[in-house]
Amino acid sequence: MTPTVTHSAPEISRASMVVAALSTVVEWYDFTLYLYFATVLSRVFFGGGDNSLLTTLAGFAISYAMRPLGAMVFGHIGDRIGRQRTLVLSMMLMTLAMLTTALLPDYAAIGPAAGALLLLLRCFMAFSVGGEYTGVVAYLLEGTREDRRGLITSLASAASEVGALFAVAISALVVAAMSTAHLDAWGWRIPFLVGAALAGCVWIARSTMDESPDFLRQVQESSVPDSPLRHTIAHHRPALLRTFAISALGSITYYVGITYVPAFLSSSGILAEGRSLWLSTLAAVAVILVTPLTGALSDRVGRKPVLIWLGVAGMLLPLSMFGLMAGGGELHIAAGAIVLACLAGSVSAVGAPATAEQFPGEGRLSGLALGVTMATAIFGGLTPFLAELFIRMTGWTALPGAMIAVVALAVMPVLLTMPETQPRLVRAHARGRPAKDDGEI
Repeated sequence: MTPTVTHSAPEISRASMVVAALSTVVEWYDFTLYLYFATVLSRVFFGGGDNSLLTTLAGFAISYAMRPLGAMVFGHIGDRIGRQRTLVLSMMLMTLAMLTTALLPDYAAIGPAAGALLLLLRCFMAFSVGGEYTGVVAYLLEGTREDRRGLITSLASAASEVGALFAVAISALVVAAMSTAHLDAWGWRIPFLVGAALAGCVWIARSTMDESPDFLRQVQESSVPDSPLRHTIAHHRPALLRTFAISALGSITYYVGITYVPAFLSSSGILAEGRSLWLSTLAAVAVILVTPLTGALSDRVGRKPVLIWLGVAGMLLPLSMFGLMAGGGELHIAAGAIVLACLAGSVSAVGAPATAEQFPGEGRLSGLALGVTMATAIFGGLTPFLAELFIRMTGWTALPGAMIAVVALAVMPVLLTMPETQPRLVRAHARGRPAKDDGEI
């Protein structure tokens, strides 16, 4: 089934677009902070020891299982009562989760119960952000011109990396500013308090956003589905498969190629904790720069060819980059981390419009919820834990790169056979002639 091409005129104000694009900062600040601070949290909540880091990463993986559930709940709400209300609700819950995390008692105070409380809050946070990124992507896609969808929706990915950059910068500053004893005693709370304040500001800003013009169209036409998820499963099963495949590649390149890297470098003894965090700052800057360029490129040449090129890169580059980081000096480590980050940022950039364009407005959030977050739960939340576990079992430090390569190879048949979704190119193909650059939008 060829994805539906809609012709809605953008009606969202520029202020609403800016709030929506920047609001993914909070989601990725929190989840990136957890991974960047994994070694610290392993001491604070799980008492340190040989298996504490694995336990911390396992908690991350377990909590991610809540993301699909949250995505389906918020996707249903967004498809039934509107995108804007859903985004306000999810940010309210995220604010509460981050503030409560900052106030948790640690292992020294209540023993193993500290780790259990942290896990419960991670699950609550994962549920809250389940439909966050997909909701923002759908909102941006539905509110911008068709010829700029790739660029504008990629800003959600860029803003996500701004959140990651903010997280790693705050983490690096806190780690550098105090001793390990002070960091474990109270300093770890600072980044979570900062995140709670940031989330609160976005919560207030979201209350001023316009509603999506596509959802308003559905209300006017009485086409809002009674059961969005059932509607999507019944009418768009191939789209769900394509969305899952694209998101699988995006998730493993991001969570193994970016967020796991600091833990990989420090736990393998390659770099000290503080230096690995500063290196991740450079990688985050690289992602912010490459993301809008890739999104704009997909507007010009199409989503499909860009995804295919990135899939090939995913098969070839990560294995060598992890090997380079494991065996080289600091310059080689930096080069490997930046290349991996650019690959992950590029996949996320084109994956945002490519997945959202698989579905019409009716049931779009539910379709994204099922396809994107299921892939993220498996290939995002679980893979940092598996990468650390497999390295310890095999001693092969390049193994995380092999994990990315295997997934890239597995999804390549889907990328090669998927239809193009960039609206101008779809219409040009239907007319049987080459696409003009912009004039027919």
